Amino acid sequence: MRVARLDSETDFEGWRGHARALLCDRVPPEEVTWQVGRAQDTLFDILDAPAPPRDPDYRPRVSKRFLVDAKLALCHRDEERFGLLYRLLYRMQDNANLMSNAVDDDVIRLGALVKSVSRDRHKMRAFVRFRAVKGEPDTFVSWFEPEHRIVEENAPFFVRRFANMKWSILTPERSAHYDRRELQFGPGASQADAPDADALEDLWRTYYGAIFNPARLKVKAMGAEMPRKYWKNLPEAELIAPLIADARKLEAGMVEAAPTPPRRLADYAFAEPDLLPGDALAALRRDAAGCALCDHACHATGTVFGEGPPDATLMIVGEQPGDREDIAGRPFIGPAGDLLDAALQEAGLSRDALYLTNAVKHFRFTPRGKQRIHQSPKVSHIDHCRWWLKAERKLVRPRVTLAMGATAIRALAGRAIPVGTAREVGFDCFDGRAGLATFHPAAILRQPDTAEATMMREALVADLRRAKAMTGEDIVADFPANREV
Repeated sequence: MRVARLDSETDFEGWRGHARALLCDRVPPEEVTWQVGRAQDTLFDILDAPAPPRDPDYRPRVSKRFLVDAKLALCHRDEERFGLLYRLLYRMQDNANLMSNAVDDDVIRLGALVKSVSRDRHKMRAFVRFRAVKGEPDTFVSWFEPEHRIVEENAPFFVRRFANMKWSILTPERSAHYDRRELQFGPGASQADAPDADALEDLWRTYYGAIFNPARLKVKAMGAEMPRKYWKNLPEAELIAPLIADARKLEAGMVEAAPTPPRRLADYAFAEPDLLPGDALAALRRDAAGCALCDHACHATGTVFGEGPPDATLMIVGEQPGDREDIAGRPFIGPAGDLLDAALQEAGLSRDALYLTNAVKHFRFTPRGKQRIHQSPKVSHIDHCRWWLKAERKLVRPRVTLAMGATAIRALAGRAIPVGTAREVGFDCFDGRAGLATFHPAAILRQPDTAEATMMREALVADLRRAKAMTGEDIVADFPANREV
C-alpha cells in the first residue's frame, strides 16, 4: 500500500506530484491511500517505503481539461476526491478520450464536483460585501461563508477587481489579505472579527430598493440566484421580504403611472423631420453637432455635416468622414476629397455648386497606436443617421443624387444594392428622387491594381458627367489654371 501525503486540503501541486510518481510506478488506484497533514502512526506508514521510480523521464498522458477540472474539484469537501482524480488519471493512460465519455461514472462524478465548486465560486464573487474599517482609510473587510474551500482559488479575482483597495476576506477556515502589493492567506476567523455595518451599506440598500422592479419579480428564480443561506450576510437582505410583499401593489402603481414609451429607431430613422422656417439648413447643422444617436458618436471629434448651397440640383453622398474630415469638421478634404476634386474638374463640375454630404456623420475608427484606422459603419449606424440625411434632402431638394459606394446606396435606397448594378440601372431614393451610383474615391485609392484603379477613376468621371447631364443645368465653375491634380 502506498501513502500519498498532502500539505493541505487544496494542495493541487502536491497531489499532482504524487500522482505523477504513482503513475510512473504504475501503482493502481486501489493501492493508494491519500492523507492530508502530518503523518499518522499507522501500519501503512511503516510499509510505505518510497522506491525510486522505474522511469524518471515518464510523462503521463493528461488533457488540459482534466487539469482545470481537477484543480477545481480539489476545492470540494468530498473526502474521496483525491482518489477519484487519481483513478481518472490512471484510466486515462489507456484511454485518452476518457473525459469525452459522458456516461462514465467517474466522469459524471467529477463533473458534479466541478459544477458545485464553480457555483460556489460564482456566489462568492456575487455576495461578498466589504465594510470599511474605522480609523483605517481605504481598508475593507468582508465576512463570507463558502460551501467549499474556494478562498485561495478565488482570491485572485478580487485582486483584479479591487486592485486599489486594502482588503481582507474572512471565512471560517481560511482568510485572504491584500495590501495593494501582495496577496497573503491566513487561518480562518469568526464573524465577530469583521467590522460592523458602515455608511456605505445604507447607500447600497437605497440603491437596491431603487432598482427593484416588481413587474419582473420571479421569486423562484430569485431564490435560485440568491439562496437564502447567503441572506444573513447581505445588507440588502432585510429589504427582500417587504419588497416581495409589496410587489403587487408597486406593479399596479407602475401601470397606472406608465411613462411615455421611448422612441424606437423607426420613429426617427424613417419619420419626416420637423424643420423650422428661415435658415433651416444652418439650424440643422447646429442640431447635428450634438447628435449622439450612434454608439460611436462620442468617440469622434465631432459631427461632420454636409456643405453646399441649399438650392443645389446635384447632391453627392459618400460613406462617412475620414480622419482629416473628423478633425476639420468638413466633408471630403482628405486624400479621397483630393481625388474627388480632380474628378469634378475633369467632369466639368464645380464643387461650390454641389451639396456634398455623407450617409453617416461621424468617423468610426479603430485606434492603432497614434493612428485611427477607418472602420466601415454598421447597418444600425446607417439607419440612425438616415434622419439627418432625410432632413438635408428635404431642405436641399436635389434633382439628382449621386451615391458614392455601397454605404451611400444603402442609406438612400433603404436596401443593399451592389455598386455595379446601381451604376448600370440607377435606383430610387427613399424620397422618390432619382439616384445614380459610382465608386467611392477612397475605394479607388485602396485599389492595389493600378489598371483597375485607373478604370474605376475613369468610371467616376463618367458618372459625374452623367449626373451633370441629368440635372439639365450648367453647374461649371472656373478652376485655377495652375491647379495640380
